[in-house]
Amino acid sequence: MRTLLYGGRVIDPANSVDGRLDLLLEDGKVAWAGTGPVQADRALDVTGKVVCPGFIDCHTHEDPVEPDGRLYADGDRSVFSCMLRMGVTTVVAGNCGENVYDPAGYLDIVDRHGAFVNVAMLAGHEFFRVQAGASDRYAPAGDGQTAAMAEGLAGALGAGCAGVSFGIRYTPGMDERELLACAQACVPSGKPLACHLRDDAANVFSALDEFLGAARTLGLPAQVSHIGSMAGFGQMAEFLAAVGRYRLSGLDVTCDCYPYDAFSTGLGSATYDDGWLERYGCDYGVLELCEGEYKGRRCTEELFRKVRREMPDCRTVCHVMDPKQVAMALCHPAVMLASDATMHRGQGHPRAAGTFPRLIAGYVRTGRLSLYDAVAKMTAMPASRYRLAGKGSLAVGADGDVTVFDPERICDRSTFDDPIAPPEGIDYVFIGGQPALEKGAVVCPALGRSVRVY
Repeated sequence: MRTLLYGGRVIDPANSVDGRLDLLLEDGKVAWAGTGPVQADRALDVTGKVVCPGFIDCHTHEDPVEPDGRLYADGDRSVFSCMLRMGVTTVVAGNCGENVYDPAGYLDIVDRHGAFVNVAMLAGHEFFRVQAGASDRYAPAGDGQTAAMAEGLAGALGAGCAGVSFGIRYTPGMDERELLACAQACVPSGKPLACHLRDDAANVFSALDEFLGAARTLGLPAQVSHIGSMAGFGQMAEFLAAVGRYRLSGLDVTCDCYPYDAFSTGLGSATYDDGWLERYGCDYGVLELCEGEYKGRRCTEELFRKVRREMPDCRTVCHVMDPKQVAMALCHPAVMLASDATMHRGQGHPRAAGTFPRLIAGYVRTGRLSLYDAVAKMTAMPASRYRLAGKGSLAVGADGDVTVFDPERICDRSTFDDPIAPPEGIDYVFIGGQPALEKGAVVCPALGRSVRVY
C-alpha cells in the first residue's frame, strides 16, 4: 500500500524540518518526501493539518497481561488504546521500577499478538527485587538478592529492554549499594536510567542528588520522571537549575512532565505513608478516590484510613501541585512530555487519554510554547533519549509512524470524572505505514510491535 499525505505542514524536529511537504508511506517506511505528483494507492488531502512523527510517550505504565497470555485490550479502557487515540504510536513502559510481567516476555507477547501501539520496555528494579525475594519494600536487600536483581536486569537489557527504571519512592528500603549494583547493569550498553525519585517537595533536592550522583558515578544517561509531581510545590525553578548544573558538569540528564496539577498513585503506596499531609501542606480533602463505591469522593481521615486498609490498590488522584510550577517545567528545553499513564480497567487519571492534545491546546494555542518545540518534546526528544531507532523522525527510511492533527481543533476531553474520554482533532495515525486511527476512530488495534534496543 502506497499512501500519500499531501498539502500538510510537515514538522519533524529530528531533521529540523517545518514546512509544506508531501509524504509517501510504503512498505512500513517513509518512502519519499517532497512536492509534486506522486503515484499512490491512496492519497489523503491533509491541507491545514500538521503531519509529524507519531507521538512517543516516554513514561507510561503498561496494560496488564490477561490469564490467556494476551494483553488487556479493551478498545475504550486500556492504556494503550488511550495512547493511540491521542496520537501516540510508541510508548516506553515499565517506568517507576514497575513491570506487570517479565519485561522481555512482555515484548514477546506484543510481537505475537500485536498491540494498539509500539511498545518499548524498561526493566523495572522493583519487579526484579520482588523476584529476588526482597519483598519488604522498607527493608534493605541482602547481597545475594541484590546480585540476583542485577542479573535479572542485565538479562532484560540483553533481550532488548531500553534501560532500567527505579521507583525509589516505592522501595524506600533501597540503599546506595543496591542502587549502584542494579544501575550497573546498564554500563555495558550505555542505556539510560529512569527514576521516580525517593522524595519530593522540600526534600526533592537530596533525592535528585541521590539518583544523579549514581548516574554520574557510572557514567550513564539519566531521565528524571514526572518532575511536576516531584518539584511542583514551589521548588521548580531551583530544581531545574540543579538539573542544569549537572548538565553543565557533563551528565546527560533530561526530565519529563505531564500537563496536570494532580498526580495519581495507589492509596497503599509509600507516597501516603505518615507525613504526607505535612509534606504537601494539605488536608485529606485534596485526595480523590478513583475506583469502587467511593469513586469521585474526596477523602476524610476516616475514609482514607478505611480504604487504605481495605483497598490498598485503589487508584487515587491527589490535587496538590501548583499549575504555574508545572508550566515552568513543561516550557524548559530539557523537559519532554510524558503522560505517566496508569489505569485500572478505565479508572484513573485523565492524563492517560489527554496529555498530548492538552499540551497543544493549553500551551501552543496560548502562546507558551511554539508548535515546533511542542512536537519536539513529543517526538524527537524521547526517541533520542531511549535510542528508539526509526522512531521520532520522518526521514526517508524511517518507520512509517505518523500522526496527523488539526492544530486549531485538537484538544483533550478526558476529565477526572471521565478519564478515558478521547480527544478531538486527531485526523490520522499510521503505524508502520498502515492506518491505525482515522478521524478519531481506531481502525486497526494490533499494528503495534515491540521496539527493542540493543
